[in-house]
Amino acid sequence: MNVFELACQQNGYKQIAGIDEAGRGALAGPVIAAAVILPINCGIKGLQDSKLLSPKQRDYLFDEIHDVAVSVGIGAADHRVIDRLNVLQATLLAMREAIEKLTPSPDYVLVDGLNLPEPGIVGEAIPKGDSKSYSIAAASIIAKVTRDRLMVELDPIYPNYGFSQHKGYPTSQHRQAIAQFGTSEIHRQTFKLLPDA
Repeated sequence: MNVFELACQQNGYKQIAGIDEAGRGALAGPVIAAAVILPINCGIKGLQDSKLLSPKQRDYLFDEIHDVAVSVGIGAADHRVIDRLNVLQATLLAMREAIEKLTPSPDYVLVDGLNLPEPGIVGEAIPKGDSKSYSIAAASIIAKVTRDRLMVELDPIYPNYGFSQHKGYPTSQHRQAIAQFGTSEIHRQTFKLLPDA
């Protein structure tokens, strides 16, 4: 899973950042982006797309990545930004923030998906990159765990919605809660929150 990183290194790049997001498809809460620079051949066992890992595995790897990484940056775009800009632009904004928080700054970025965070940035967008690049996989874990923990913290503030269970994603439980209680202040008002009657 380090083919992309090795190719970058062979082309003279030294600080290669993987970037991914969590929460883009949720109905409530922020989009969280993470940017991670790992040492080449960092040797973290079990590093893969966060969606393929159990919560316990993600928590373990979250700590391991923080211990090993050259740098980790986190960016966020809350529900207000998502409603104002749209979820894609909000995601790219969060990614730019995550990159800006890296020290040292990356000289090349590998981004999960179809879009670089901004024109002119040196790097490449890789569809399904979280299963092809260990730097992106690391970023996917950091973003996912960071956002999941935030949604658990928000659960007692908005106790009617079950955020600790579904993390704001459109489960039947979540949609039923919206139908019963209406939306909370952290729901995305531009999203289709309920199915057609």
